[in-house]
Amino acid sequence: MNTAKLKSIMVLHGDTGAILAKALGITPQSFSLKLNEKNGAEFTQNEITKIKERYSLSPEDIDTIFFI
Repeated sequence: MNTAKLKSIMVLHGDTGAILAKALGITPQSFSLKLNEKNGAEFTQNEITKIKERYSLSPEDIDTIFFI
């Protein structure tokens, strides 16, 4: 996961981890674990879709952030 790219997109939109966590319906702690890939935590397909829609990301952006 490209954590830096997701963080930069969040900053461009004025979001913090807590704000995005709330939008995803997860706790800030869960968001942090997923963002930092701790304890095997990963974003679900549903969460990735919500992030894509929130920031109007292209399929290429999604691939770069989550799958490369």
